[in-house]
Amino acid sequence: MNDVEPLPPLSPVPTPARAPQPPERFEFTGSGGEYFRIWIVNLLLTLLTFGIYSAWAKVRRMQYFYRHTRVAGSSFDYHGQPLAILKGRLIALGLFLCYSLSTEFAPLLALPVIIGLGLLLPWLLRSAFRFRLHNSSWRGLRFSFRGKLGESYVVFLLLGTLGIFTGFLWPLFHSRMKKYQHGNSWFGATQASFHATDGQFYGVYVRASLLSLAAFVVVILLMVMGASSLRELVPEGEDAAEKIGVAIAIAVFITLFLVWFLLAPYLMARLQNLIWSNTRLGEHRFLSEVPAGRLTWVMLGNLVAVILTLGLFMPWAAVRLARVRIEYMSLLPAGNLDEFVADQQQSVQALGEESAEVFDLDIGL
Repeated sequence: MNDVEPLPPLSPVPTPARAPQPPERFEFTGSGGEYFRIWIVNLLLTLLTFGIYSAWAKVRRMQYFYRHTRVAGSSFDYHGQPLAILKGRLIALGLFLCYSLSTEFAPLLALPVIIGLGLLLPWLLRSAFRFRLHNSSWRGLRFSFRGKLGESYVVFLLLGTLGIFTGFLWPLFHSRMKKYQHGNSWFGATQASFHATDGQFYGVYVRASLLSLAAFVVVILLMVMGASSLRELVPEGEDAAEKIGVAIAIAVFITLFLVWFLLAPYLMARLQNLIWSNTRLGEHRFLSEVPAGRLTWVMLGNLVAVILTLGLFMPWAAVRLARVRIEYMSLLPAGNLDEFVADQQQSVQALGEESAEVFDLDIGL
């Protein structure tokens, strides 16, 4: 026999690592003056047509913001059809009228109507997600949403109801909703994934709640101090207590409004950073770093300017808000994006579009 020793098994050939790619920052190229012309025409035509033009107005607005949002040198686009949006709004209006009429004229039917609307809502929301993504594209390639209907009922009907009526389960509902929404989103043939935990959502909401509690304590202290000061300033009389009560009520209302207005940007920034920094598209990651202080300053400036201009500053306000929320986001590519998009286009062409299954309904989300 041959005493030659067998050759050792071949070791696997290592796969060459992908070349690291620099982050691609999102940018928003719109301007307030440019958007004002679209906004004022949309407003006038919507008023003249008693709201019917609002569907066409939405398409023009969405196309403007999509086409002025860029990443990696390419803009997004929106392809929604106004008639589909109008149909969705008519359905939403009809459902609202059923609820309003039943509660006003037939209280015995109110509960069955509310239950029926609750059973219908998850299906409508899933349809709206599908409509929005199917009509969104980047570099000519469409997005899609493939969430299951049964999962929609678990998230929106079960967890949503528990979140509304218990309060402390709202962060859980928000977490699962984003997991359902982002985790079932696709770009071409690549599925997105969502990695934030329920605990991270609770962390954001708990910190916001503690800030709210601290603010309310400050408000109560100011009320006590203000009441004692007013007793010294307001002369004694029959209407002294009434004047003090009105002054305190006005002060409390203004203070609470300012507290809410300062906490809303904080919650908005922290949630956006949490959600997008834990979203991936295949191997590609997103990063959001919106500073809460910057967002607060922008929203406060918008509020003052809108009030002083009697609403005419609203287009500039929308552009400023979009810019601060978009331009603090980045795409962290795991490889060459040109090759990635080309692969997606080939895969979609091979598999075929699923547009025939997309229910063309937008209820205005």
